[in-house]
Amino acid sequence: MSVHPAPADVRKERAADEAVLVRRPGPQELHPVRTHRRRRTLELSLAVAVPLVLVLLWQLAAVQGWVDDRVYPAPSTILADGWDRAADGDLWPDVWATLKRVLAGYAIGTLTGYALGLLMGSLSLVRAALEPLLDALYVVPKLALLPIFLNMFGLGEGPQVALVAATVFFFVWISTMAAVLAVPAGHRDAGQVFGASPWQMFRHVLLPASLPAVLVGARIAAGVAVLVIVASEQIAATNGLGHLIFDSRALFQNDVMFVGIVCVAVLGVLFSEVVRLVGRLLTPWAPRDRGRGQS
Repeated sequence: MSVHPAPADVRKERAADEAVLVRRPGPQELHPVRTHRRRRTLELSLAVAVPLVLVLLWQLAAVQGWVDDRVYPAPSTILADGWDRAADGDLWPDVWATLKRVLAGYAIGTLTGYALGLLMGSLSLVRAALEPLLDALYVVPKLALLPIFLNMFGLGEGPQVALVAATVFFFVWISTMAAVLAVPAGHRDAGQVFGASPWQMFRHVLLPASLPAVLVGARIAAGVAVLVIVASEQIAATNGLGHLIFDSRALFQNDVMFVGIVCVAVLGVLFSEVVRLVGRLLTPWAPRDRGRGQS
């Protein structure tokens, strides 16, 4: 004896069979270029508006007396003082001194960190021998090494450059070694199957697979290099932006101090952006940095 479904159940089954999920295309699918331009315009507007609003609030607080303008001078005062110092030529020697130390130390630290990272990432015995020692040195605050560098190189540019190089070295070494170790085993196996020599394995497998991650570490190191050199110049230098900031604070010239701080911020941003641009040129196959709002 068969059991026939009730008419209501039959109607429900038919309605379920006939139901179709319809997704209408949105603006991003219909007008991708226009949507991208609008999104990019919005992002740029926010990037400019947020710091501009903060500066305007600071200016208002200084003018209205909500903050002591002797301690926190108005942005207009800082801008005028910075313009005067730049026009008189008093600012550029300190900027050049800091930039010269950063570039020299960054170049040395990047080259040595990249070379050792490749070596340790490729050879397990070298990694086993050196990694514990380098891990122990990595956790030592780099400013604590400044007295050692002063004893080694004496007063002058040597300790400043060595401190930046030591700081950059560890960031690049860690990112390089980790990037080489993260190369999929299938990539290496494919190179071996095709009979790639050690140089070909590096050139066509390890380098393109690891370079994007290496450049991320190099970009982080660029910002840290600026931080370290400014701190070092406050302790053991007679010029540079760090010395300018520390010396002007001691003389209670807070407007000059803020000029130095703004110069450090601009220098750090420009340096980091240059490294980012170089990374994009060297790795056109890598995905764009999503952290900057690319869509």
